Amino acid sequence: MRGMIMAIGGKGKFALSSRLDLGFSVGSAAMQRIMFSALMAVAVVIMQAQAAGLPRKHMIASSHPLATEAGAQVLKRGGSALDAAIAAQLVMGLVEPQSSGIGGGAFLLHWDAKVKKVESYDGRETAPLAAGPDLFLGPDGKPMPFMMTVVGGKSVGVPGVMAMLEMAHREHGALPWASLFAPAIALAENGFPVSERLAAAIAADPAIAMIPETAAYFRPNGVALKAGDIVVNKAYAQSLIALRDQGAKALVEGPLAQAIIETVSTAPLNPGGMTLGDLASYRPIKREPVCGTYRKHRICSMGLPSSGAVTMLQTLAFLERHRLAVLPPGGAQEVHLYGEASRLAYADRDAYLGDPEAMTVAVKDMLAPGYLTARGALIRRDQALPEVQPGAPGAVPARKRAMLDYSRPSTAHVSVKDAAGNAVALTTTVEGLFGSHLMAGGFILNNQLTDFSFSPVRDGLPHPNAPGPQKRPLSAMSPSLVFAPNGSLKAIVGSPGGWRIITYVTRTIMGLIDWRMDAKSAVALIHVTGRNKTLEVEAGRAEPALIEALTAKGHTVKSQEMMSGLNIIRLAPEGLDGAADPRREGSVWGE
Repeated sequence: MRGMIMAIGGKGKFALSSRLDLGFSVGSAAMQRIMFSALMAVAVVIMQAQAAGLPRKHMIASSHPLATEAGAQVLKRGGSALDAAIAAQLVMGLVEPQSSGIGGGAFLLHWDAKVKKVESYDGRETAPLAAGPDLFLGPDGKPMPFMMTVVGGKSVGVPGVMAMLEMAHREHGALPWASLFAPAIALAENGFPVSERLAAAIAADPAIAMIPETAAYFRPNGVALKAGDIVVNKAYAQSLIALRDQGAKALVEGPLAQAIIETVSTAPLNPGGMTLGDLASYRPIKREPVCGTYRKHRICSMGLPSSGAVTMLQTLAFLERHRLAVLPPGGAQEVHLYGEASRLAYADRDAYLGDPEAMTVAVKDMLAPGYLTARGALIRRDQALPEVQPGAPGAVPARKRAMLDYSRPSTAHVSVKDAAGNAVALTTTVEGLFGSHLMAGGFILNNQLTDFSFSPVRDGLPHPNAPGPQKRPLSAMSPSLVFAPNGSLKAIVGSPGGWRIITYVTRTIMGLIDWRMDAKSAVALIHVTGRNKTLEVEAGRAEPALIEALTAKGHTVKSQEMMSGLNIIRLAPEGLDGAADPRREGSVWGE
């Protein structure tokens, strides 16, 4: 056991309780004893790890302890980083159904230590062929209210996560594809304990009751599942078995594909136009990662249709001229500078980014050194900008207004480093909490199409993020890899959190580089987001003196709860330093 470590984030406790068997829930005393024994074993590992020092061989960090354990099993069997990420993701689709799963999409970055190469994989959902620019316009030609579009079939995009993982596994898997499904199938068939976070999400979401099949699972007999309830999901197990045996084509043809289309097209609210042809036409894409430098470190993240890399690298470039290392992290001056850099970067993001096939602005122009220098020079050390407009990268005239962004903070992330030195950063999502609220095959279907701009036109021009056939909506997911000045891998990082993901990951990377923090300190940094006219500071972390100082600089300050779910693996000289966000229930394992 020497060298192993398991650390659980701040929301990682399970409160086990008894309840009647309602078909989905089997909270027997025997099952509870098994779960209690497992959690006690985790505590023993923690205590042993504290005396053993940092792990050196391999490590996994994920959004849920059971997903982390699944990935750990794979690593202990000699699996690759990619193998472990797949096993963890399959479990997350079961134990965190409100955040990610088979019915959603994902982005993945892979580091091949042997050939020293970063590769990125796009498993973002696509719009059906029937989706036009007017997808979310009402009869009056105006954008529909957001909450009227989420629940039902119209918001569902063609799922992409399994096709993407299958593509990546063909290139970087070490263990057989079928072997990676065993942990998730066992949990689905034998039962898993409902976490505090899942129970709270169920209790807070009245829309669950609008869809009978979904209500039967999460609110059996009208009673919401509680933390500690043991839930069995036979339908999910059968879906996993189909994917295990047939690969991702199980989502294209056969009973599972038919179930998805029937669920979307016959939804009691907002039925959608997805067809079997849409499922069959989906293709994951292997894209070039977008990389840049910050204080001699190389930062790589996901390119379009994720806005993560562009927005993060812009923010860091605007800050490079400022000596943040001499400023207290979370102090008024540091928060001011970061907030202004964030406002400038988000203004460009909201105006110009979308599906790369529809953009009129080139990413290379948005990251051109001259453009970044000139735009970063707008930041004043003593005063907030009264208004921030998009810049004019390249030869494109500047736009005047930003898009609305309704993306919600419900996503999951996995970071893995294997014994061979390979690494994976995988971020997955169903978009909003419980996605479209539709279930097929025991899993939630996404509402990813609401990540499109509801208005197809902005400033008299077609919006780059407008809906369209087979288009991929803009995302903020930011799976990232950080490399030291000597080229060695330094960190694997990512987070859930909707459009704020970019700021969560950016500030964590700043913690590593500017203040030389360890993993635990970096993920615990106070969250700050600057966008449009508002500077958001994390509720419960911002002292009145900080808010007063920022207000004196001209900021409109808002205290905002920001529920990130960061996890990180830092490769230090003394070993692997991992951390899970104290704000959520993630965990880390390594040896």
